[in-house]
Formats: sequence, structure tokens, C-alpha cells
Amino acid sequence: MTTASTARLAPGHVGLNVSDLQRSTDFYCRALGFEQLTASSDDAKRWVFLGVDDKVTLTLWQQSSGTFSTATPGLHHLAFEVDSIEQVRAVESTLREFAVEFAHDGVVAHGEGLDSGGIFFTDPDGIRLEVYAPRGVEPAPAPDGEAPTCGFF
Repeated sequence: MTTASTARLAPGHVGLNVSDLQRSTDFYCRALGFEQLTASSDDAKRWVFLGVDDKVTLTLWQQSSGTFSTATPGLHHLAFEVDSIEQVRAVESTLREFAVEFAHDGVVAHGEGLDSGGIFFTDPDGIRLEVYAPRGVEPAPAPDGEAPTCGFF
């Protein structure tokens, strides 16, 4: 019998509160390549499920106002893994077309001497996002000071 203490849990999908469902859907589909899998038909309760190859990865729920807050408990950032640094740079190029706000200029390593890293940016509601590759970043600099990667951007 599998119990909570023996079950191997794997991430399923992530749900985000957004202030403008259409704007966020457009961003995640056009800028990050997600497909809209299904959406609500009830204007009072608006949501959309996004994914790739019919697998739900991200759900968006229009039930908030304002912008993302780093001052309250909750999501710190959402990271998406890709296979290669070339794919990270391709996403970066697409995001620049959308005038996305980046935390760092270009690809950065997760830490000094590490071979993993990526790009750090925000979505239209200010939610902090990352696209990274697990290897191939070694020559990229590691940021320091006010905005190190992952933990404090």
C-alpha cells in the first residue's frame, strides 16, 4: 500500500492567479510556446489550462488584481527547464520581442563555476519566471550583488 510517506511525488501543474486572463494567456502561449488546452465558458469564473502535447502544465485563474508581491508568502518564482543553452537563448530572443523585463542582461549561471543557468524575467503581472538549462552555461557569468539568480531576483 502506498502512503503519503512512501509515495513518490512529482510536480503536476502550477496554478497562477492573474489579473487579465487574455493578456496572460497571450503571453504564455505566444512568448513561451504553451498551447491553450481548455478554458472556462463562465464569465464569472475565468480560467484557462495551458500545456504541451495535451499535458496540462500551467493553469491561469483570473481572480486577482494588482501585481505579484514578493512581500507575502507564496510563490517565489516559476522555473521552466529546457534541454540546451541554445533553447534558453531562443526563448530569450522571443521574450525580447515582447519587451519583457529581465532581472539580468542575458544568460547567467546559477552560481559561480556552475554549468547550469538561464534567464530570469517577469510575466505581465510581475510573476518571476526562469527558463534554464541544466548544463552548457559554464562560460556565462554568475550575477552578484542585489540580484543573484533564483533565490533573490
